[in-house]
Parts: sequence; C-alpha cells; structure tokens
Amino acid sequence: MTQTKSVDLTINLKDNKYYFNRELSWLEFNYRVLNEALAACTPLLERLKFTAIFSSNLDEFFMVRIAGLKQQIQAGVTKLTFDGCTPLEQLVAISERLHSLIKEQDYLFEYTLRNLLAVQGIRLVNYIDLDQKQRKYLHQYFDINIFPVLTPLAVDTSHPFPYISNLSLNLGVVICNPETKEEHFARVKVPSVLPRFIALPQKLYSQTDSKPIVWQGIPLEQVIAHNLEALFPGMIVQECYPFRVTRNADLSVEEDEADDLLLAIEEELRKRNIGRSAVRLEIHASTPKLIRQKLVEDLELEEIDVYDIQGLLGLKDLLYFLSFPYPKLKYESWNSIIPKALNKVKRIISNNNNKKLESKKQNIFSLIRQSDILVHHPYQSFSASVEQFVTQAAYDPDVLTIKMTLYRTSGDSPIIEALIAAAANEKQVVTLIELKARFDEENNIIWARRLEQSGVHVVYGLVGLKTHTKIALIVRKEEEKIRRYAHIGTGNYNSKTANLYTDLGLFSCREELGADLTDLFNFLTGYSCQKLYRKLLVAPVNMRNRILSMINREVEHCQKGGKGHIVAKMNSLVDPEIIEALYLASQVGVKIDLIIRGICCLRPGIEGISSNIKVISIIGRFLEHSRIFYLYNGGRKEVYIGSADWMTRNFVRRVEAITLVDDLKISCELEEILRVMLGDNCQAWELKSSGNYVRRFPINGNYKKNSQKIFMKMALESL
Repeated sequence: MTQTKSVDLTINLKDNKYYFNRELSWLEFNYRVLNEALAACTPLLERLKFTAIFSSNLDEFFMVRIAGLKQQIQAGVTKLTFDGCTPLEQLVAISERLHSLIKEQDYLFEYTLRNLLAVQGIRLVNYIDLDQKQRKYLHQYFDINIFPVLTPLAVDTSHPFPYISNLSLNLGVVICNPETKEEHFARVKVPSVLPRFIALPQKLYSQTDSKPIVWQGIPLEQVIAHNLEALFPGMIVQECYPFRVTRNADLSVEEDEADDLLLAIEEELRKRNIGRSAVRLEIHASTPKLIRQKLVEDLELEEIDVYDIQGLLGLKDLLYFLSFPYPKLKYESWNSIIPKALNKVKRIISNNNNKKLESKKQNIFSLIRQSDILVHHPYQSFSASVEQFVTQAAYDPDVLTIKMTLYRTSGDSPIIEALIAAAANEKQVVTLIELKARFDEENNIIWARRLEQSGVHVVYGLVGLKTHTKIALIVRKEEEKIRRYAHIGTGNYNSKTANLYTDLGLFSCREELGADLTDLFNFLTGYSCQKLYRKLLVAPVNMRNRILSMINREVEHCQKGGKGHIVAKMNSLVDPEIIEALYLASQVGVKIDLIIRGICCLRPGIEGISSNIKVISIIGRFLEHSRIFYLYNGGRKEVYIGSADWMTRNFVRRVEAITLVDDLKISCELEEILRVMLGDNCQAWELKSSGNYVRRFPINGNYKKNSQKIFMKMALESL
C-alpha cells in the first residue's frame, strides 16, 4: 500500500520570512534587464537599447510604485506587507538598492559603451572636446534652432520657484549681476520637442587616426549650457548643472462617481501631464551643495530621493541610436514566418482602393473549422494570423458580428481599420476599450472616439475593474447555422509589440469556447452575473479558486502515491494565497517549475517548504510575455493559456480569461515550449532562496540552449 505524504502543520506558511518583497523583486528584474547591456556578447546598439529600457522602466516605477509608497507614508500607513515591511522600510530598502544600480548603469555608459561606440565611429562627444569650427557651428545652430524655444525662469522673491514638469530635463543656472554682485538662480528647461542629440555635419567631424567617423554629435543640454549668455544678457553666467525631476503620475479616478468615464480620465490625464508631487531628483554629481539643497527643498524631497549621476541624465533617450543603419551592431534581423497551418489562407489585398480576397485559397475560417490553430509570436506572423482574422471578418459577407477587447493597440493598427471597415459594411461591431491601461490612456481615448464616430459600439469597461483579457469573437452565418470563431491570446492586439513580445494566440471554433466568450462579452457589455464557464477560467469570477483547486488536485495525486507536476510561465507571481498553496504542494512532493520573467515573491529552495520548487527568469531580445499553465493531473495533462499573471490584482481587480487547450497536438506544442524554456542555459536566471538570481551558463561541454534562438529555428524549420 502506498504511503500518504502529509503536510507539516506546525509550519506557519504565512510567515513573512517565506516571501520576497514585491518592489525589491521588481528591482532585481530590472537589474537583469541592465545585465543585457552589461553583457559583452550583446550587440553594441542593443546594449544601448537595454540601457534605455532600464531607465524607462525606472521612470514608470517611480511614477507609480514609489509614488504610491510615499502617499502611504504621508497618510501614516504602517501596515505590513505579507513579506513584513512597512511602506517606509520598503522606501529605504529600495533607495539603498537603486543607488548602487544607477551608479553601475552610469559607469557602464560613460566608461564602456561610449568608448565602444567611438571605436565603431559613432562619437558622442562633450562640448569641451570640440574645436573652434565645431563650436561656431553649434553656436549658429543654437541661435537659429534652439534659442527661440527656450524660456529662462528666474527664482527670487518676486519669482517663486517654477513648476518643474514630470520627466523634464533642466539646467539649474547660477548668474551674477556684475553691478550689484548679487547672485541669482534660474531654471532653463531643455525642450523635449527638440532632438536630444545634435549631429554635426560630416565636414566638421574631428580628424582621427583610428576608424573613420560615421556619426558625431553632442547632447542638446550641453549646447544650451555653453550658450546661456544669450538668455541672460548683461549678466555673468557663473555655473550650470543639469537635473531631472520625476513626479507621481498614477491616475486616481473615482469611477463610481464619474458620470462619464471617458471625460473623467481625460481630466486626470491633464493633471498627470502636469504632474503631482515630485518623487525623485536626478542631478549631476558635480552640483554644489547649495544648489542641491535648494532643489531638494523647493521640490519638497528628502536626501533619500536624490540620485547623483556622473554622466548623462535621462538615458532612455539612447534609443535614438537604434535608428542607425548598422546591422552588424544589432541583433540579426528576424522576419516572422507565416504559420504552416495558415499557408493556404486567403489574404485581403487592395485593388484600386477596394479590398478583396485572393482567389484559389481558403478563407481563414475554413482552416479554423478543420482544427484549432496556435500561433507563437514573434516567431510566427501576427499580421498573417490575428490581423487577417479580424480583417477577413470585416469584409466577409457571411460575418454578422465582431466583438473584441482592446487593452493596448498601435497607432496605425490594421485591426482598428478593419473594425471601422466592418462597421461600414453594416456588421455589428462591439469593442471594449480599456481606458485605464496605464500610460496608454490617451491613445485609447483617441481610438475610442474614432471607432464611435465610425459606428462601432464602444464600451469602456466595468466600474472598479480593468479589462485586461485578450479575446475576440467572430459570429458567422454558415448554411443556415450560426458558428462562432474565437481568438484567445496572451498579448495585446498590437502589431508593434507583436514583433517585440513573445505571445501566444489560439484560434478555435469549438462550440463550448464560443459559448463561453459570448457569456463573457455579455458580462463586459451588459448586466450579467454569469458564474459558470465551460472552458474558461475568468477573473474576478472563478479564476483564483479554480487555480487553487487545480494545485490541490496535484497535491491529492501525490498524497495517493502518484506524481504531481506543475509548470507555470507568467510575468509575475505575487498573490500570497497562490504562493501558500504552492508551498503546500511542494511539501507533499509536487514538482513545481516556474518561469517568471519579472516579480516573484515566492522563495524557492527552502528545505521542508519549497525544496521542490524551481524558479527561472528568461531575459532576451524579445520580452517574455506569454502565459502558459501545465498540470500533470495524474497523467491526464491539462494546459492553459491566457492573459493573467498570478497577482492579486489580476484575480480581484481585472477581467482576465485563461482557456483550457483541448487540442492534443497544440497541447503538446505548448509542453514543448515549456520544455525548451526550462532547458535554457543562456538567457535564463535561476532564483535562489537568498533572493539572488544566478545566470545559467552551459557547463561540462553542454551545448548552448538559447530558448528564443531555438524558437526562431523551429519556426524556420516548420516551413
């Protein structure tokens, strides 16, 4: 008789020592991003890109997460997080970690990447290194192109400290009146409407004996700094120092009190564009103490909020260099392939501004009727699959209805155009646009208005919930029968990010799935208390409870002497209830493999608690964004894909959908994706119980296994 494995009930799994702090875990994720810039094997311009992404990520982190902590402190909140930290303790720990990270990034750009660029003939120089001809050119350039845009703002008893806008780069200037000998302080904003880097004409490139120069330029703020006399005629400019301010930019909309959600969010956007309280000051390390103190006091900050920078401020602007046409300094180009299952699909083509289908090919709906289809982006084409699905529906005379959720979409989206065309073709088109998609609110308002003006029924979501699910439903009349075609994805309906993010999409016309999506759209657009779904796990309705029951099912298999195995790939794992369930599962012998790109609050590898849990994070040229969930289920394997991470917000404050994959072939494909990623020994980082992430490398003569390169190879071999 098989011995039953039991749980040690003496262990308090809610003890905060078993959990990592959410914010500190995110910082470690961003450090893994920075490591792609630190790695010598990363192509040079891609190293600049990862440096810029690290900075851009930090901007959002301060605008939202740090701002939230500061608000809690000001409100006197002392409640502990589930990892045992107060808001103030978190803020102190974050500052300590961040100061060292930013110093490392600063040093990397100034003393490594800048020199490597010069070796390749790309020279970003400082003003003091320019010769007289170059300075004369920039002086003329300043007079014509920069000076008219600038507005110096004095600071004195009659001129209060000016409002410093969010994420703005500025110069703090000390000037002296030569007659009175009085010193004054002024602020000059570096205009964001002008290019951050000013290129010199080729004829003025510095002569060098090394590799020929292909580009030479200088930061905009240095051109301004060395021509300040024009802004303060008759005064002596004594010194100037760059600084950059970050402000609270999170939206706070009282949805249940808003008569018109769109107008309420527009008003909040106006406030955010101005910015609320300052949360960070970045300042050049050479700035004198008196100027530093003045900025800190006037911005109502503390020393903990100040970050000294030795080199350039605002390194997210380094993305500028990605436009340079030097393929040898970038990743090898990748063109997504058309999935084999869709090779026979008709394409929508233009003919004298009219749209029509190619002849002698099947439409996409006939192919979906033959079998479910899985697409894996960016290895497989988004335009040839998802965009064709919606576009063909727009022009297909048998299509009656198109329903979609849009969380984020691109500015020139073919999907938006297809929805507008569908409305013009007298189809019923319903689009749920999430106005509260952070930092995409303005774009979504623009598209919402355009769709409404075109006859599309636009819904803005549910009060208190963000609609994060990625679903589309096409209703088609076929031989006196109504058939529903579904697409359920892990990523946004955005053609630009589809080339940068790894995501999955499932096409199906299975009746139960179509019925589930119909019920879910009714929940989103009307009044519905639907609780039961056939194939879907839906948040906030039943998802967390269903996931907990599936974890417990693996526990029961193990306790009866069987095998338990869970593999979950997602962006973040935060929810304490799920983490506790995973600890219990680990205790009874369930093998748990987690592929968590970003935040992970679970502490793996603790003897007697999580010794059966392994966590890896994969950081590569593509942003890992897909969500896959595998459960062994006593040999009756189940695989799910969908939009939700295992975070409390996803279970409670968002509308999410995860679907069971019924097709055995597709289920095996998803298992293979997980297997390849778990075997990655190039881009994978393994989380230790200490909280440190250790990068994997091939050992003992093992082959390099870069999962993203393997998927590219697999895509090509499938042709």
